[in-house]
Amino acid sequence: MTYVGESRPAVQQPDPDDGASTTPTASSTASLKDVVSAYVGLTKPRVIELLLLTTVPVMFFAERGVPALGLVLATVVGGALSAGSASTYNCVYDRDIDEQMRRTRRRALPRHVVTPRAALVFATVLAIVSTVVLAVWVNPLSAALSLGANAFYVFGYTMLLKRRTTQNIVWGGIAGCFPALIGWTAVTGELSWVPVVLFAVVFFWTPPHTWALALRYREDYANVDVPMLPVVRPAAEVARQIVLYSWVMVATSLLLWPVAGTGPVYPVVAAVLGAVFLREAHRMWSRSRGTEDLSVIAPMRLFHHSNLYLSLLFVAVALDPLLF
Repeated sequence: MTYVGESRPAVQQPDPDDGASTTPTASSTASLKDVVSAYVGLTKPRVIELLLLTTVPVMFFAERGVPALGLVLATVVGGALSAGSASTYNCVYDRDIDEQMRRTRRRALPRHVVTPRAALVFATVLAIVSTVVLAVWVNPLSAALSLGANAFYVFGYTMLLKRRTTQNIVWGGIAGCFPALIGWTAVTGELSWVPVVLFAVVFFWTPPHTWALALRYREDYANVDVPMLPVVRPAAEVARQIVLYSWVMVATSLLLWPVAGTGPVYPVVAAVLGAVFLREAHRMWSRSRGTEDLSVIAPMRLFHHSNLYLSLLFVAVALDPLLF
């Protein structure tokens, strides 16, 4: 593990035995199933799932009930294609470091199942189709927000921030907050303070979520000179900042109650989920004091808690208007 001022280890080369082939002709021998799977993998489906999880519940909340199925379908399809486009652009730009990181070297571009040119065309087609779907079947405002999120993720986070600052995911994470705005505008056609509060919840959730994962893979990031906070700061400092962001996140989540005038379900769920999350964040901070041993710190516990927290919180957003 390395911090600022220390020498970095030599760049870790991909192990040919783990499937991260460096042979440029690998794509010529790949089966159709492999190629299709590779293109799907470029879109990072698990990221898309998380983004849609913050889109659809907000649509229920904006409708104060069940929104039209066709509108939900169009928003989901358009949003998924847009997120897939941004992820694919990210894979194209980061293919050099992806090939050297254990967590990413089995992706399609490092394995040469898909060429960078083909992936770039694929990403552009997804961006165009998603914008058309949202503009025609949802509304122009939602389409513009989706396109803006795509552009910010690619140019703001991937190309500008990621390799230059420890605050990369703090500000780069803004792109992942847009689905709350898109879900709201899909139903109402306009913005208000309600989706802005939910936008802020995701904004403050992103650093604890991402830094916990980055702490687990900090050697990978160090080897490719990506200055994620866990690479340049001790684990205890990372955990301390996670605790600070977690407190602001929980406070922001409770702000939705007076701003939106929710029923009793949402604030109760938000308070319980927040208390559980804060307990886990503080425990991680306590475990990190005086040690850099990841088996003791167990950052992935918080990472998995963060996924569950956001999922259940937005389920409560959707259920609250249905129950009261």
